[in-house]
Amino acid sequence: MRSNPLQPDAVCMTDKSFYFDGYDFDAVSATLRMRYSYESGPAFEEVVHFPAITRDLDEEDKRAIDNACRLIFLLAGVSYYKAYVPTHLVCKAFPLDKATASFIETVYRHGLGEFAYRNNLDLRDKIKIEAQDTDAPTVATPNLRDELCIPVGGGKDSVVSIEALKKSGKPAHLFVLTSPAGIAAPIQGCIDVSGIPAAKVVRTISPALIALNKEGVYNGHVPITAILSAIATALCLMQGWSTLVMSNEHSASAPNLRHHDMDVNHQYSKSLSFEQDFSVYLSAHVVKGFKYFSLLRPLSEAPIVKRFVAHTAYHPVFRSCNTAFKQDAAQRGKNWCCDCPKCRFVFLAMAPFMLPSSLAGIFGKNMLDDETQTQGFADLCGFGDYKPFECVGEEEESSLLLRKIATMPEWKESRVVSALQGQLPDAPPFDSAWQNLLEYRTPHLVPPEYMRYLDENG
Repeated sequence: MRSNPLQPDAVCMTDKSFYFDGYDFDAVSATLRMRYSYESGPAFEEVVHFPAITRDLDEEDKRAIDNACRLIFLLAGVSYYKAYVPTHLVCKAFPLDKATASFIETVYRHGLGEFAYRNNLDLRDKIKIEAQDTDAPTVATPNLRDELCIPVGGGKDSVVSIEALKKSGKPAHLFVLTSPAGIAAPIQGCIDVSGIPAAKVVRTISPALIALNKEGVYNGHVPITAILSAIATALCLMQGWSTLVMSNEHSASAPNLRHHDMDVNHQYSKSLSFEQDFSVYLSAHVVKGFKYFSLLRPLSEAPIVKRFVAHTAYHPVFRSCNTAFKQDAAQRGKNWCCDCPKCRFVFLAMAPFMLPSSLAGIFGKNMLDDETQTQGFADLCGFGDYKPFECVGEEEESSLLLRKIATMPEWKESRVVSALQGQLPDAPPFDSAWQNLLEYRTPHLVPPEYMRYLDENG
């Protein structure tokens, strides 16, 4: 969000064009450089450094990598565009086809939904990328090996995917997108426990944008998972891996609220809608024969957590609290903060499957026995103005989780549970609603062969 009102010259900049100036990928150093600017205004360069490419690349490999780098270039531009959100966007690097322009506009518009709400902006008809009557990129057909790439974020979701995919017997690689500050401790901890090799990609945001943010330009949430997905795709194509497996769950598709007649979803780029659009674009204009899907899409939060609690080796190292992932390594929290929506939701989601003493041992306290947390848990359950802008479950699911532990002797006397259980709705009937919560959900894009790896008894 803006920390200060826009200065007069910054206001004028909102009427200028935003330019996608160019990108260059050097295969020897595995470095992608991307340049953006405003008409008569600031310019930016972002650098993405990949692991070394150790295999020989043929022409189809090079075409696939270039297509992916071009996509990263267009998606990553959202971080710079949001500084002034002008109406006119122009790609100077190459003639931009209409199909690609439409896809990028969709990602920007929906991916900046929360940003627009918090900054009181209406972006419905504002984001227009100049397109031409030119062909879309020619899709590449490289030979890819049947190997998996799994992004790891330090939380419960990627752990469940990692452990499920071990059943496949396929060669697997973890993927980490980090800043120059280095890998956050929860991510490194999960990598170490998994025993799977990890590929690190370093994204360096332009210092010019960081300076502008301090001056009070528009700032806020961007569709980071869209950018991460494109970067991970490029990594796979550089290394020759055929499958990128995400860990986005069913509830990621649920919006937080409506703003200017649009659904606003903090997790838009983790949603099924984005997954479908991205998959279609990849197969049509980037690379044939490449798989991109979220393994956890058929699951709500409760069955994910039910699977996660069985993997006790990760309990001391995983963390979902945002304080652990700050850009400045010196400011990163070393424990759960126990005072944010993500801490509350993960604690609530794990409670039906763990004893209070065990869960308090992970978090450092029993959050459900802290009466100052009551309103925060109430917000998760739908008693606030809208679902918190964080990666948390649906309000109905949080309500069911609370209803579940209200029936459990070890939890029902906790201060928060006692305070809220009388306010929870009685319908639908609890037993059937809880059982339904644990069942597979549709639609999803998980290939049939991968569904069996989700079987918690397999």
